[in-house]
Amino acid sequence: MTEVTLLTKPDCHLCGVAREVIDVTLADLPESVAGSVEVTETSILDDDALYEKWWEKIPVVLIDGELHGHWRVSQDRLAAALRGKAS
Repeated sequence: MTEVTLLTKPDCHLCGVAREVIDVTLADLPESVAGSVEVTETSILDDDALYEKWWEKIPVVLIDGELHGHWRVSQDRLAAALRGKAS
């Protein structure tokens, strides 16, 4: 199982865009890849350590706990990373 974590905060326009990119990316991937991905969304306002680390880079996408990207999420780059995790 591959875990994609989207770190967000309320009223964040780019967070909504990132969420859409993740959803579209998963919908476009083969089921063998998309079916092994679990997506969680966490607000940095709910965790002081996350806030301290990421407050100026929201939205942040982590794959299996490792930084994949922040601010703008590339659908092509995310799809490639998820395909790589599935192989």
